[in-house]
This record gives sequence, C-alpha cells and structure tokens, in this order.
Amino acid sequence: MKKVLILEDEVSIRSFVVINLKRAGYETIEAGCGMEALEKLQEHPDIGVAILDIMLPDIDGFEVCRNIRASNKSIGIIMLTARTQEMDKVTGLMTGADDYVTKPFSPAELTARIDALYRRVGGVESDPEIIVHEPFTLNIRNRTLEKDGRRIKLTQVEYAIIQLFMQNPGRALSREDILTTVWGRDYNGELKIVDVNIRRLRIKIEDNTANPTYITTVWGFGYKWGI
Repeated sequence: MKKVLILEDEVSIRSFVVINLKRAGYETIEAGCGMEALEKLQEHPDIGVAILDIMLPDIDGFEVCRNIRASNKSIGIIMLTARTQEMDKVTGLMTGADDYVTKPFSPAELTARIDALYRRVGGVESDPEIIVHEPFTLNIRNRTLEKDGRRIKLTQVEYAIIQLFMQNPGRALSREDILTTVWGRDYNGELKIVDVNIRRLRIKIEDNTANPTYITTVWGFGYKWGI
C-alpha cells in the first residue's frame, strides 16, 4: 500500500486528512511536530509522499523540507500553506517541495495532488536512451542528470522538467505546456509553480543564474532549452 506522511500539529485537520486518504486507499503515517516527522521518515523509508504543514510547535515545515531533501531527493513533498501567505508558497518550493495546497482545501483536491505526485515518484522509465547535450548527460533509464560528469541532485519534478526540455531542444515551451506535462492535466494550481521550479533548476545547472544560457526565457510565453 502506498504510504503518505501527514505532518500537521492541529489534530482535527490531521484526522480529517487521514480519514480521506485512507478512503482513497493510502496508508497514512502521522506526525504532530517536525522532529517526530523526521523520525517517522527514518522508521518508514518507503513513504512516497510527505504532506508538511508550515507552522509547527518546534522546527517549521520549511526546515523539515530542507532536512528531508538533504538525504532524500525522490520523495514527493507537498506543503500546506495559508491562502494569504504568498511567500510561503515560493519559500516551500525553493526549499525543495514539489507542490503546495492552500488552506482551506477540499479532500478531493489534496488526494488528486497526492495521486499525481505519487505517479511521478513511482514512475519507472523503460526507455534506456541517454540524451547528451554538452555539458549535460541525461540518463532516462536511471533518471539522472550529469554536468561535466558530475551528478546533479534533482527532485522528481525537477527531473521531469529537465527531461521535457532536453527532449525538445530549441523548442519554446509555454508555462501551460510545462504545467500540463509535468503536473498533469488535472492539476489546478497556479502557473507560478513552473517559474519557481525553473528558478530552482537554474541555481543547480547554470554557470551564471543572472544570465542563464541553458534554460532561457521566452518573454511573455515560457522557456526553452537554449543549447
């Protein structure tokens, strides 16, 4: 059974999420504070998706996210953010989250986001093709990216974006194209999630983020792989 970690200090909200995820067929692991969540992840290494609230009684959700990403690049992470706190969304994505859901949220929306993320996390590529765009080498079978022979650590979402770019070199891709391909047609979040992930990718792959040469901006439209 697919496992989901729910980190939420408000018992009523956590219970609400747990009940609905169990109905959807997920096994749930609960945590009421950040340190407990990190312990649960150690106890259950097969957790595929973690849902992290931000405001917690000990370390906040951003710090939990950073700790997770320091040792686990493959787990899917969804941040629970307040609708009025725009920076929470951006900060969560920049610390390594794959998606965010704003409070209040519907059970159907959260389940759909988890379903989509689990498909990406659990997806297995059967195509052994290796794509080389100097200085990058993308191994689709192993889902890895190297630059000048050095492995670049990517989240599952970041990998999906890079694969889309490298399979479409020189093609301008709209934000809508990227959103649909990477997050799925059923995703009803905001387009800015694309921009934030592109910003995160540029930090990892560009020689100069102020003047990117690999992922270039097509103003008023989207982005393209600029090699």
